[in-house]
Amino acid sequence: QVQLVESGGGLVQTGGSLRLSCAASGRTDTGYAMGWSRQAPGKEREFVAAISWTGGSTYYADSVKGRFTISRDNDKNTVYLQMNSLKPEDTAVYFCAADLRSSYLIAQVSDYWGQGTQVTVSS
Repeated sequence: QVQLVESGGGLVQTGGSLRLSCAASGRTDTGYAMGWSRQAPGKEREFVAAISWTGGSTYYADSVKGRFTISRDNDKNTVYLQMNSLKPEDTAVYFCAADLRSSYLIAQVSDYWGQGTQVTVSS
């Protein structure tokens, strides 16, 4: 079992930046890939970014490429999402996820999910 707790959400103006954090606990020694997804009001949840256990591979949705960066610190059992040049359409609840397979994170069928953190970008 893996427990995930997100933090770092908030209100920011268009063009601003935020950094989300996701702290993992439990079976964090099992080599999980980690990722972020988001769900805007009235929309389905969508994949944002994922990172392999070693950090050697990263994956991004086209809508965030060049603006968001995912990273991880395995010593701290934490994954980060640095979000720059934020747009109103980035407004959503952001969820952290973990799975042994990065492909499952991208497909939104991960084993473990956090409770989410709200990001609001004002125009």
